[in-house]
Amino acid sequence: MSASLDKYELRTTKDFVEVCYYADSKSTHPLWGSESALSTTLPFLLTQLMLVISVDRLLRLILMPLRQPRIVAHIIFGLLFGPTVFGETQFSRDYIFPYKTTMVLETFSNLAQVYYMFLVGLEVNFSLILHSGTQTLCVAIAGVLFPFLVGFGLYFIVLNKPDGRGSMFWAIALTSTNFPALVRILADLKLLRSNVGRIAMRSAIISDLCSWLLLVVAISIFNENKYETLISTSVFMLICIYALRPTLSSWLINQTSMSENVSDTHVWFILAGVVLCGLITDACGSHSIVGAFMFGVIMPQEDIIRSKVLEKLDDFVKEILLPLFFLTSGLRCDIKLMLSVTSWTTILVVIVLSCVAKVVSVFFVSLHYNMPTQEGVALGLLMNTKGVMALIILNTGRDIKVLNNQSFPLMVLTLLIMSCLIEPIVALAYMPTRNITERKNRSIQGTEADSEFRILACVHSMRNVMGTLSLLDLSHDTKKSPLSIFGTHLLELPGRARTSMLIVHDDYKVGPDGHSRVTTDTSRVIRAFKNFEKMNNTVTVQTMTVVSPYTTMHRDICSLAKDKCVNLIIIPFHKQLNADGRMGDGNSNFAAVNHKVLMNASCSVGILVDREMAADSKHVDSEISFSSKRQIVVLYIGGPDDREALAYAWRMAGNVNVSLTVARFVPGKDAVELNNLESSNVNDVKQVDDAFIEKFKLKSMNNNSINFVEKVVNSGEETIAEIRAMGNAYDLYVIGRRPGILKSPVTSGLSDWGSCPELGPIGDTLASANFALHALVLVVQHYISMDGVDTSQDSSYKSTLGIGNEARR
Repeated sequence: MSASLDKYELRTTKDFVEVCYYADSKSTHPLWGSESALSTTLPFLLTQLMLVISVDRLLRLILMPLRQPRIVAHIIFGLLFGPTVFGETQFSRDYIFPYKTTMVLETFSNLAQVYYMFLVGLEVNFSLILHSGTQTLCVAIAGVLFPFLVGFGLYFIVLNKPDGRGSMFWAIALTSTNFPALVRILADLKLLRSNVGRIAMRSAIISDLCSWLLLVVAISIFNENKYETLISTSVFMLICIYALRPTLSSWLINQTSMSENVSDTHVWFILAGVVLCGLITDACGSHSIVGAFMFGVIMPQEDIIRSKVLEKLDDFVKEILLPLFFLTSGLRCDIKLMLSVTSWTTILVVIVLSCVAKVVSVFFVSLHYNMPTQEGVALGLLMNTKGVMALIILNTGRDIKVLNNQSFPLMVLTLLIMSCLIEPIVALAYMPTRNITERKNRSIQGTEADSEFRILACVHSMRNVMGTLSLLDLSHDTKKSPLSIFGTHLLELPGRARTSMLIVHDDYKVGPDGHSRVTTDTSRVIRAFKNFEKMNNTVTVQTMTVVSPYTTMHRDICSLAKDKCVNLIIIPFHKQLNADGRMGDGNSNFAAVNHKVLMNASCSVGILVDREMAADSKHVDSEISFSSKRQIVVLYIGGPDDREALAYAWRMAGNVNVSLTVARFVPGKDAVELNNLESSNVNDVKQVDDAFIEKFKLKSMNNNSINFVEKVVNSGEETIAEIRAMGNAYDLYVIGRRPGILKSPVTSGLSDWGSCPELGPIGDTLASANFALHALVLVVQHYISMDGVDTSQDSSYKSTLGIGNEARR
C-alpha cells in the first residue's frame, strides 16, 4: 500500500503546511483498474481506522490502572501518529498517512464533531441549571471568568507576534469543563453522590454551556460577514427553541405514545435532522456543530426517545468516528516544532497558570460558602476536567487559521497534562469523611427505637410499585421513629458500556391537573411514591432514577444505600405474577443484579416476591389505600437472617392494622442431624436464637395482635407441609434467606431442587410456580461484611452466598 507514485507540491510556512497533490490515474491493471487497489482512498481509511482503534484500546488498557481518563489515551495516540512521532517518517507518508487522505480524514472528523455535539446537547438538562442554586452558579461563573482572562492574557504574553484572534480560542478552551469526563471521574472515585460531586456536575453543565456560547460568538465575529453571521445564527437558535422544539416534541411524543416504542424511522429522522441543522448553521457562516448541538438541546426529554437515539448512535460516534477526530488533531499537532520555537520557561508558565487558574478561582468561591479546604481544592480540580469539547474549540481555531504551529500544539500539550493530573491528584488528596453513624445502623436490629428508619426501595417498573408500597405501608412510621424512603427507579442503559447516571427528582412537579405533561413509566413511579408520602404524615420520600447497565447496576444500588445510610434495601424479585396466578420465567438480568446486591450491600437486604393479585398498575399512581387489616407471618428457623426478618416484622406489629404471627420451626426427636459444624458452634447458634425469641416473647406478651406458635418438624418436607397448611390466611410472609445452621434438618432436601438460591431454601419454595400462594413474600438477609463473615451476635456463623453455584433461572 504505497502512495509514493502520487505527485504533490509541499509548501511549508512558519505557521502552516499546505499540500497540493495529483495522482496518475492511467493504468493497465486488468483487475483493479490501477497499479494497486490499495492506493485508493478507502483502503487507506480502513487501514488508518484499524490502527487508530487498536492503538487507542491498547493505550486505554495501559493507562486504566494509572487512573487516566480516556481523553489522555485519545490525545496520546493522535500525537503518536502525528508529526510529533511517526507522522513525518517516509514510511508513514507513503503507506499509512499520505497527504491525499487528509481531506477524507477531516471530513469524517467534522462528522464526528457534529454528532458528538448532538449527543452533548441531547444530555443537557436545563432543569439542573434552573434549580442549581447560588453556590453552583457562583462556582460556574468563577470557573469561566477567571480562566478566560488568564487564557486571554497568556496568549499575548508568551507567544511571539501571535494572531490576536487566537486568544479567544485559548481562553474559551480553558473555561470548559467536560461533563462526561467529569462524571466518569466522579464515578471512579465514588464521589458521584457526594456534595462535591453534585456541585461539580451542576457547575460543569453551566460551564460547558457558557463555553459553547462563547465559541458561537467567536466563530461569528471572526467571519467576514460577522454581523450577518451573528444575527442569522441567533435567529436560527430562537427558531429552534420557540418553533421547532414544540413541533418536534409534539410529533415525536404522539408517535411514541401510540406505539409505545421508537421505530427506526424516528431514529433516521433524528439523525437526518442533525445533519440538516448543521448544514443550516454552516450556511449562516457559523460552524455545523452549532446546529447539531441545538438540535440535541431541543429534543424531547422523554427517556424512551433519548435512550433509543443513544443506543443507536453513541457507540458508533465515540468508538468509530471520534478516534478519527483525535487522529486529525494529532496530525495537526507538531510538538517538536513547537518546542523548537518556544522556551521551556514559557511552556512551564503556560501549563502552570492554565492548570491553576480555575482551581484558584473555584477554591476562593468555595471558601466564601464555608466549604472545607479539602473539598474546595477537590472541587477546583474537578472543575478543571478537560475533554472533547476543549479539543473541538482548539480545532475550530485551527480550521480558521487563527492558531498556528506554536499556539495549537502548546495548548494541546497543556490539556493533556491537565487531564493526566486531575484524577490521580483528587484520588490521593481528597478522601471524603463520612459520619460515624453511617456504619453503626446498617441493619434493622441495629436501629434504635427512637431513630429514623431508612429504606432504599428499588423498582424496575410499575408492576413492582404496588407490592413495594404495600410493604412500606406496613413498616410502621411513628413520630419517634419516622420512615425515610428513597424510592429508586432502576432503568437499563442499553447496549453501551458507559458511566451510569443518577437523576434526583427533588424538583419533580406535576401539572395543575395533577398530571405531568407526558405520562411515562418514570413519572408514574415518582407520582406513586409522592402520593404515598402525602398519605403518611411521618414518612419522607425522595425519588430518584438510576440509569445504568445491568452489569454494574448493583454498584449504583449499593453505593446509593451507603451514601444514604439506609438500614434496609428492598429489591423486587426477578419473576412476576402472570395473569393465571402463576410465576413467570422472569428476567435473568434482574436476577443477576439481585445476586450481586446480596453479595456487596453494606446493609440488610430484602427481596420482595409479589404474589398478590395486585390492582392494575395503571391506577397505582392515582389513589393508594392500605387501610384493611393485614395478616403477617414470620417463618422462623434460626440464624442472623431470621432474627433480622423477625426484627422487621416486630416493627410492623406496632401498626394497628397489622396482626403478626411468628411460627418457629424446631427439629423433632426423629430429625437426622445433617450439619457439619462442631456441636459447640451449633449450641452457640441455638443459644443466641433462644435468647432472641425469649426477648421477643417477653416484650410482646401483652400485645394481643402478636401470636407465637412452635412447630416441630423432622425434615424439609414436613416444613413445607406445615407452611402449605397455613393456606392463604396471610398477606405477607417474612423469612430469613439463610438458615442459621448449615444443613439443618428443618430445611433438609429443599435446596436440592431449588432454582433461585438468592431466596434461600424456604423463600425459593414459596416463590416456585408449584406453590399456590397469593401474598407478598419478603426474604431478608442480614448485613454481612465484605470478608463474608456475619456481623451479628453469633460470630461463629459463616455466611454462604452460593458463590460458585450459578443460579438456575
